Amino acid sequence: MRRIVYLVHRWTGIAMCALVALWFVSGVVMLFVGYPKLTPAERLAALPPLAAGVTTEPAQALAASRAAGGNVAAVSTITLTAIGGRPHYQLLAQDGRTTQVDAITGALAHQPDAQAALAAARMFRPGVAAHYAGLVEEDRWTHSRSLNPHRPLHVVELDDDAATRVYVSSATGQVMLDAPRAERYWNFAGAWLHWLYLLRQQNTDPVWTWILIGLAAVGTLSAVTGMVNGVQRWRFRGRYKSGARTPYRELAMRWHHLLGLVFGVVLCTWIFSGLMSMNPLGVFNARGAKPDAVTMQGGSPASVRLPQPVAQVLALLHAQSFAPRELEWRVFDGAPFIVARDGSNDTRIVQADGERLVVARQWPQARLAAAARKLLAYPVQSVELLSAPDAYYYRRGDASMYGGNERRLPALRVVFDDPGRTWVYLDAATGQVLLSVDSTQRIGRWLFNFLHSWDLPALLAPGQGWVRVAVLVVLSLGGLLLSATAIVIAVRRVRRVVLVSRAEIP
Repeated sequence: MRRIVYLVHRWTGIAMCALVALWFVSGVVMLFVGYPKLTPAERLAALPPLAAGVTTEPAQALAASRAAGGNVAAVSTITLTAIGGRPHYQLLAQDGRTTQVDAITGALAHQPDAQAALAAARMFRPGVAAHYAGLVEEDRWTHSRSLNPHRPLHVVELDDDAATRVYVSSATGQVMLDAPRAERYWNFAGAWLHWLYLLRQQNTDPVWTWILIGLAAVGTLSAVTGMVNGVQRWRFRGRYKSGARTPYRELAMRWHHLLGLVFGVVLCTWIFSGLMSMNPLGVFNARGAKPDAVTMQGGSPASVRLPQPVAQVLALLHAQSFAPRELEWRVFDGAPFIVARDGSNDTRIVQADGERLVVARQWPQARLAAAARKLLAYPVQSVELLSAPDAYYYRRGDASMYGGNERRLPALRVVFDDPGRTWVYLDAATGQVLLSVDSTQRIGRWLFNFLHSWDLPALLAPGQGWVRVAVLVVLSLGGLLLSATAIVIAVRRVRRVVLVSRAEIP
């Protein structure tokens, strides 16, 4: 059995050592440079403040959509935002499709063309020259499935100092992604290499998925057998004839053994957690019913909304020194309200108090808890208003693949007594469900996120992030040295096999 373990480690190590070394290098790059994305705060910061010149009301925007054959009954959110420098209503349906209506003329917006894409790019970076670069269905920076409703994407190159490339939706005319040149170049050594995107042909690519799963599985087997082999050959009591506790005298083998004992556990957990990140065979999919946000809302803005005109809402917000960039008409627990967002993604709630409008920072806890009980048809085990992150609801830095996820505080955590032991987190500032995890997904969080990136709230707290990054860099360097010694050993072994094979050929 020891011989089998040794041979499995030898040949899987030969197959994986170079790729594992590249994973360590690219992983360190990803700590500092993330995959291109447009965070909510970046998107809102690029929008102009909403002015009082909006003359079209939401009811008129819905009427325009209905006249064009749109299904306004399916509208889940009405948003007043800027597209190409002009205010527009965006009607979002439950299936993800959107309709845009000019908020000044009341007319349906035209299909965004090259000129619309240029206008959106110039609004995103005012005063910068922009050049249209064509349409793309998908490229190496636009694999995200969240972009599917916006494909094909208009590509615009900006002449700013960062040589930014922006991708504009062909459905809405909005900037969906920005990718500065330095970010793109660093990502060739970072996320693009780490996730082997050179093998990925489309945003849903089962061939690429199973190649990664297979490689990660072989890498895990190599790391585990290496740990077993390394421990078995280490003399905890006594020494070898050389006087050392390791049997290896050759430099590369000796250091491979020593580094494996020190960094082998880290290697095992990182490759294994990388395998878990692919969710093989859907092992971490939610098992039970999903929270029913539609029932909790108790209506849609297509049928129930605040009757006050937009100008009155804007005047009320400005009177409280709040400069909105977007207004969202929503319904929460049967009550219509408006979420206003400013350029830093700070929010206010505008709701009715009798005949007048009032502005609040968040929903009362009791109101949130009462509405949250409608999410699942099971008893509620506990309710808690979080003022600090917990082990599942926490904010990651912009460089992280989760950097675009909103994790606003305070948030209401509701634990249901359903078969999946579901935890639901509601944003107290908007009433939206921002996260839902059942027991299976919570296990996946520990087997992937914790083991792969050490994302404990204590290590992500303000002022503490550098500790986590420093530890991860040191461990990555150790893993890289371990992989480098494996590469030296692998080259020697393969060369020996080739020479023997040639000698046996008559």
